[in-house]
Amino acid sequence: MKKFWGTGVALVTPFNKDFSVDYNALKKIVNYVLENGVNYLVALGTTSEAPTLNDDEKEKVVKTIIEAAAGRCPIVLGMGGNNTQVLVEQIKNQNFEQIDAILSVTPYYNKPQQNGLIAHFRAVADASPVPVILYNVPGRTGVNLSAQSCLKLAEHPNIIAVKEASGNLQQCMEILRDKPENFDVISGDDALTLPFMALGAKGVISVAANLYPNRYSTMVSSQLNNEYDKALKLHYKMLEMNNLIFIDGSPSCVKELLYHIGLCRELVRLPLVSVSNNARQLLLDEWNTNFSRK
Repeated sequence: MKKFWGTGVALVTPFNKDFSVDYNALKKIVNYVLENGVNYLVALGTTSEAPTLNDDEKEKVVKTIIEAAAGRCPIVLGMGGNNTQVLVEQIKNQNFEQIDAILSVTPYYNKPQQNGLIAHFRAVADASPVPVILYNVPGRTGVNLSAQSCLKLAEHPNIIAVKEASGNLQQCMEILRDKPENFDVISGDDALTLPFMALGAKGVISVAANLYPNRYSTMVSSQLNNEYDKALKLHYKMLEMNNLIFIDGSPSCVKELLYHIGLCRELVRLPLVSVSNNARQLLLDEWNTNFSRK
């Protein structure tokens, strides 16, 4: 359980000028975040632009992350979908060597009812040889995994946590209040991580930690270590940027700043596009005023 406490980073997928995957830049980012305090890595999450990667690219991205991490941390693999049968088959055919868990998003577009979500995730958990972290992000999927459904799923021995990105504190509090001891809540909203942790969450899967892993992971570890004043100061130092990096699409904004600090190009694949001139200026102004590479 504790291997997923702290700061996980949902890694971006860098691209070359021709929009092919830049595997060398991906290695640089993995080393950058691990050298600056991140506790684990998430491959092929939302931030990776996984829907725009083909199967060969996905396989090579995961292989590159594993090789660059070199055993220094746990690795979580994003595996979700809205066709349960196909997803179960993908899990059965996946090589899980050096993969510690999967992160599985609620089925999108279909808008299943709650008992459908429960049945879907039970099928995923039954098929998976590694633990499952649920991912609730209704702003992207069109469906919310309710607190009651989440708690039913928490009874499954292979479901160990939920990444909560609903933004609903009431829902998160109900899960935290009633969850079994061997089930954790992980923040999926960078700006809300500290409030979530104050309520009992054990950390975050972060977009922002691609950019400022030292500052972000220090806030999270300080909160876990009961250094509340230190964590709160860092929370407010990052608050503006934690919101700005989503103003013109994710990961478009975070890639713009990764380009600014020399880690990868700012390019994203369609249907995403690079940030507007106005957003770029807001991001750079905040970065130059309140951030350094560390």
